Amino acid sequence: MHSAGLDAVLARIRAAEAAHGRAPGSVGLLAASKQQSPATLRATAAAGQRAFGENYVQEALPKMAALRDLDLNWHFIGRIQRNKTRDIAVHFDWVHTLDRLDIARRLSAQRPAERAPLQVLIEVNVSGETSKGGIAPEAVPAFAAALRELPGLALRGLMCLPAPEDDFARQRAAFARLRGLLAELGDPTLDTLSMGTSSDLEAAIAEGATLVRVGTAIFGPRA
Repeated sequence: MHSAGLDAVLARIRAAEAAHGRAPGSVGLLAASKQQSPATLRATAAAGQRAFGENYVQEALPKMAALRDLDLNWHFIGRIQRNKTRDIAVHFDWVHTLDRLDIARRLSAQRPAERAPLQVLIEVNVSGETSKGGIAPEAVPAFAAALRELPGLALRGLMCLPAPEDDFARQRAAFARLRGLLAELGDPTLDTLSMGTSSDLEAAIAEGATLVRVGTAIFGPRA
């Protein structure tokens, strides 16, 4: 079942790349695996998926332990609690939801010296929703500059989760804002735009997404 969902999502990504002039294979897929079992993730990995996104540290760690024999890439995509930064710094490869400098400093200090720097993305609140995390667009340059001073982190780009929108043009407009913010930073080492989910990945790819975060379309609705 999950292999069929994965194949369908990959086909959507390839079709969107072709439709919007993106190079084949230029958009990666992050499987958002909240509430999915280790067995489900193992089956999805057997179908070729390597990058998984988890929202909760306490749920992710047992999965990592159960799947340690596989060469997987673990991305943290949830809200970051201060008392969870050590586990994130030790166990994850990427963090998508960085929006506070005190949290960034903790992650940098707690990253094990023998591991490569933690790959991080700044979460930007492009829709101005008070209920969501992310920094204001105008705060991005200063925050990016501060992150570059932290040796345990490697800033890779930006992430957003816009307000839900059914209209394709309005979906694109939100993602275009994030793309513009990345371009304004003028740093060629920032190569990642994490944007787009099951419901709007085509619009995100049209606006330059390099990584789309998809759960429901791969695994089916959560119980």
